[in-house]
Amino acid sequence: MVNERFIEVSLPKRGVTATARLLDDRAPITCQAIWDALPLGSDVYHAKYARNEIYTLIPAFAPVEPPLENPTVTPIPGDLCYFTFSNTQMSTASYGYEAAAGQQGGQAAHQDRDKVVDLALFYERNNLLINGDQGWVPGIVWGAVVEGLDRLAGASQDLWRAGAIGESLRFARA
Repeated sequence: MVNERFIEVSLPKRGVTATARLLDDRAPITCQAIWDALPLGSDVYHAKYARNEIYTLIPAFAPVEPPLENPTVTPIPGDLCYFTFSNTQMSTASYGYEAAAGQQGGQAAHQDRDKVVDLALFYERNNLLINGDQGWVPGIVWGAVVEGLDRLAGASQDLWRAGAIGESLRFARA
């Protein structure tokens, strides 16, 4: 039996931290890439299209982007998902962070330097990963929150209502 690995997922400004288990048995390549790159995080955003999701955009960090393992278009509460986008996909004005997407992707120093990784937390039910500009957007489910989802959900709702300026979403080894 493989030892389980855990990480902390946090919104530092709001003082909220939860614990998540890596899904090594379902997404081993993605989990290893994330584990090797921890700690990760940056500014947090609340989803427009997927509903009950918060996420951060960071430069691609894996030597090679993971394949679409353990995919979903209907994440459930507590799912941690991994998405890869090109800078051009994320740099349209409709998303509101075109400058950040270009900067983030430009910082990486490997073959996928034009890629932006979206690390997301889904905190409530009824999510559907469809985007008006791009259609279906499957994500890799690589982790599951096992403790503290209620606190993260409350803080995520606060992000939606009060705003995310000055807040970040962080992932670190537990």
